[in-house]
Amino acid sequence: MSTHATNTAKVTTQTLRQMKERGERICSLTAYDAAFARVLDEAGCDFILMGDSVGMVVQGHASTIPVTMDEIIYHTRMVARGASRALIMADMPFMSYHSANDCMHNAARLMKEGGAEMVKLEWGALQLDMVARLTECGIPVCAHLGLTPQAIFKMGSYRVQGRQHDTATRMIEDARALEAAGADMLLLECVPMALAEEITRAAKVPVIGIGAGPGVDGQILVLYDILDIAPGKRTRFSRNYMEGAGSIHDAIGNYVRDVKSGAFPTPDYAFT
Repeated sequence: MSTHATNTAKVTTQTLRQMKERGERICSLTAYDAAFARVLDEAGCDFILMGDSVGMVVQGHASTIPVTMDEIIYHTRMVARGASRALIMADMPFMSYHSANDCMHNAARLMKEGGAEMVKLEWGALQLDMVARLTECGIPVCAHLGLTPQAIFKMGSYRVQGRQHDTATRMIEDARALEAAGADMLLLECVPMALAEEITRAAKVPVIGIGAGPGVDGQILVLYDILDIAPGKRTRFSRNYMEGAGSIHDAIGNYVRDVKSGAFPTPDYAFT
């Protein structure tokens, strides 16, 4: 059964914060071109992420590391053309925000050239200052905590983050500090359910999960995962929405419906 958005008002950072305050679930997917962005927009996704996952699911790389700033801008521009309601978020790719000058310059390019309305940074010790600087410049920021794919060569593998007491405590402190610095949204990837719920309860800004369980304010998945066309093995926290769907439109609509109703994710798609 497909779903179409009934509210056509443009989604903003204020919209998303109000949704959290009302207890209304926030729904998102990634998109990399105008055609899919239009389908996601019409299905009722509240924001669309033009993610650096494009490097793995579209370009065929083994990680997100090779994705360039110009490539992110190119794909974000297409996504922005395809969506009229959803807020457009874009990833800042590897090493594009590790100095103040680079961060400001590249975030401005994403907004001016790509049409992004929010940028996403993966958390690291340097990023607190970057979030504050971007906020001072009026650029909305999503801070990504937990599993951070751009640090894959440092971490060694894609694995759940925050299972140990010290790392969980640090993540709670980091989330609090990022919100205080001006982050408009937090994204938790591959984080235990209980930890994700604790961070969500404490935060005044929306908390979005990917592999973080049902106790967050909203969900995001990689589009190609729910359509079962991503290369390699599907992640544990993703679901194949093409099963039983008559079309791609129906699969996406069913995902939006399930997120909005709370039917997805169940604990079976999360970590303890």
